[in-house]
Amino acid sequence: MSNSVTLVGNLVEDPELRFTASGVAMARIRLAVSRRYQDRNGEWQEDSSFFGGTCWRDVAENVAESLSKGSRIIVTGRLKQRSWETNEGDKRSVVEIDIQEIGPSLRWATATVTRTPRSGGDESGNYGGGTTTPAAPVARTDFGPDEAPF
Repeated sequence: MSNSVTLVGNLVEDPELRFTASGVAMARIRLAVSRRYQDRNGEWQEDSSFFGGTCWRDVAENVAESLSKGSRIIVTGRLKQRSWETNEGDKRSVVEIDIQEIGPSLRWATATVTRTPRSGGDESGNYGGGTTTPAAPVARTDFGPDEAPF
């Protein structure tokens, strides 16, 4: 059975970028997911839940560079439970998202996407899978009278 979750919400603070002792990037985010609904009396109600998540390496650096407090985002990942004991001996536990994919929501906004070079790739964009690069898309201009240019 797969453990997967997708959430859409707003960042409640700027992503926190840190690096491990070995130099691996890690970013933590906090996400507010709100739901608006009508109760039985026809009154509008709002319910918010807050989730934390972590992403690693290139994703972490891209998140810190691209997203900020208030950004509406879409997050996909796995739920992970973490437990610890406080200095006072109290046991604590939290469920967090191990983020696999994250990006801006385009429902009420636009975004400009800029590709970042992959680790291990050469300057021409080759990553060991061959020596050819994909051709740039060519805009079609030969639309017939009954065709829409979409």
